[in-house]
Amino acid sequence: MSGKVVRKEFHGPSGGWGSVGALGAILKREGHAPSTTLALRQQNKHGGFMCISCAWAKPHPPHVFEFCENGAKATAWDLTSEKIDPEFLARQSVTALEALSDHELEQAGRLTEPMRWNPETDRYEPVSWEEAFRHIGEELQAMPPDAAVFYASGRASNEAAYMYQLFARLYGTNNLPDSSNMCHESTSVALPKVIGVPVGTVTLEDFEKTDCILIFGQNTATNSPRMLHQLDEAAQRGVPIINFNPLRERGLERFVNPQNPLQMVATGSRRIASEDHRLRPGGDMAAMVGICRLLLDWDEEARRKGEVPLIDHAFVEAHTHGFEDFARAVRKHDWPAIEQRSGLTREALESVARQYAAARNTLALFGMGLTQHRMGVETVQMLVALLLLRGNIGRIGAGICPVRGHSNVQGQRAVWITEKPELAPLDEMGRMFGFEPPRKKGVDSVEAAGKVISGEVRAVFQLGGNLVRSLPERHLLERAWRRLRMTVMITTKLNRSHLIHGEVAYLLPCLSRIEIDRQATGPQTVSTEDSTSFIHASRGLREPASPHLRSEHAIIAGIAKATLPSNPKLDWDAWVGDYELIREAIAATYPEWYAEYSRRMREPGGFHRANPAREREWRTETGRANFLVPDSLEADPDLRISGSGVLDLITVRSNDQFNTTIYGYDDRFRGIHGSRDIVMMNEADMRRLGLQPEERVNLVAAVQDNVHREVRDMQVVPFELPEGCVAGYYPECNPLLPLWHHAKESHVPAAKSIPVRIVRQA
Repeated sequence: MSGKVVRKEFHGPSGGWGSVGALGAILKREGHAPSTTLALRQQNKHGGFMCISCAWAKPHPPHVFEFCENGAKATAWDLTSEKIDPEFLARQSVTALEALSDHELEQAGRLTEPMRWNPETDRYEPVSWEEAFRHIGEELQAMPPDAAVFYASGRASNEAAYMYQLFARLYGTNNLPDSSNMCHESTSVALPKVIGVPVGTVTLEDFEKTDCILIFGQNTATNSPRMLHQLDEAAQRGVPIINFNPLRERGLERFVNPQNPLQMVATGSRRIASEDHRLRPGGDMAAMVGICRLLLDWDEEARRKGEVPLIDHAFVEAHTHGFEDFARAVRKHDWPAIEQRSGLTREALESVARQYAAARNTLALFGMGLTQHRMGVETVQMLVALLLLRGNIGRIGAGICPVRGHSNVQGQRAVWITEKPELAPLDEMGRMFGFEPPRKKGVDSVEAAGKVISGEVRAVFQLGGNLVRSLPERHLLERAWRRLRMTVMITTKLNRSHLIHGEVAYLLPCLSRIEIDRQATGPQTVSTEDSTSFIHASRGLREPASPHLRSEHAIIAGIAKATLPSNPKLDWDAWVGDYELIREAIAATYPEWYAEYSRRMREPGGFHRANPAREREWRTETGRANFLVPDSLEADPDLRISGSGVLDLITVRSNDQFNTTIYGYDDRFRGIHGSRDIVMMNEADMRRLGLQPEERVNLVAAVQDNVHREVRDMQVVPFELPEGCVAGYYPECNPLLPLWHHAKESHVPAAKSIPVRIVRQA
């Protein structure tokens, strides 16, 4: 269990021997160390398997060890020697298991056979696959299709995701939320309006040709450590790398590349970021407006003097729409407001603007520090506008780069895991499979939670994931979750969502992507898409943890066959026997992206899914890239922090977790060990509130909506971050996040700005 916090100031770099030591520790803990070590040599490589952790790009040719510390942890976690057999679950009730921490639940090991909850014994008990499918099908047939939700976490392959969305739509619903709804949906909503595509325009080639890199709201060392290879190489070329983040993060300060023997044996380390700006939470919009205003003013002065302009006017005139309105709106914001809201001085922003103006090609990278605010969509569009001013989209070495989280979250969206019917080729699917697809909009993750709470949703399927932990409004959600008629979990391990269950509850254990998937035509290969839109083949290489496991594809097909009438145009069994047939169906559904799918994915390095904006083809309403007017400097304009003792809470992840999976209680880079029940505070705020290090406090959400939200018994930890701002771990702080506090257009939970009060314990 998470215990008393221990502070151990970390003076070392990210990467280096610290990562090697962490890898050794988890290999020892999870077992199978020799064979897991061999498996790691095939991670993210041609002929091997794609990482189940983050979605960062896979270079070709690869590095000798093409994995990071967290990717290795994820692999060891999946290939653990620990197993949960029926005897384990027979020994203790589900209620008793609730006393275990999230870490202890997943650490118990791999699930080995299908289980059904018995309300008489309060235990999960073995059930045959055939009986499970039959009963699930009967339950689905007895309820309206829109009463069921089909969630996908981002772990599933493209092939499994395509089957999953097709099953849901044949059943009659577009209720297909996914993990993108909680992180980069703001990106997927923002980018089509301004550049005509929902994904980034950057590939690894651009890192080799760039002259400047801007990073907003992304903790690279924790969330995408392999990117440090590209950033390190750019830094060695003298490329300015400018970081904006409320929290001090070690990865961009000091880095030792584990791939480089000279760096590993040397005593020093290299700094990645040339500038590191500690802005206020949500201050990114104001910072970008300030940079844009400087460029516009300097450009006007340069043209008046007959000097070289700073704005790429030829690009703006030929390729963009709305520039004049944008420029007028930016100039309306005065410097006191820009400085106050961003938390940065004009001089600091001038330094950034000068370096940006001097660079021919600039990349802009961003993470959830931009997307998880009320105005997350608008903030992403503001970053695009900053790039458009100098023509930095649609040429080599430049572009917009959203850093996606889960390993295939982008890929599953590209095979139409989406609640929005207009984003899926429904006409073509209807023609191919002889049905009328549902046209009513489905629910996203936040809407699904709301309908669970209201009782409108009666069944939740999870293809991976841990919604009870990852969604906001936990206290209300957990109570409502227990009132669901049915919960069906396709999973590898136990998590909290399996214990907070419905009246009918199934655990359906599946193969990991790292395990050999033997079907009628032999071992199968699947595919995933990385953050840069490259699609790669992935082949399992470890024997399954149990002979009773089935592939995600087989489980989806089994439920579909038990639920739906037979369809002469769709042979689920044939698809399960040969995944090539699924890829043929995907290619037939959308040949512009997937023509010759199976051949191309097996090419070394995979293949790049078409991205018109990269070629300066703008599929927007205007036919051009659009400047959209920033109405406000506020990222959360209708939830401002005011009043005595109200602080702005940011939720963060440690380097010992991936999403809701907790590998351990050590946050090495931040020097926090032994506990995740902590609140990081600026020392000035601690003095003002009379708080001492390690003092135990309660956090209470400072909103007025007649719902009490609180997390108790948190330990205070001094940390370098702006005054008025505190930080705590996700998902432990989720109970403080109101369900309605989300990005206005995308519904992404606004977890990077939660107003809270600190209450001292009696």
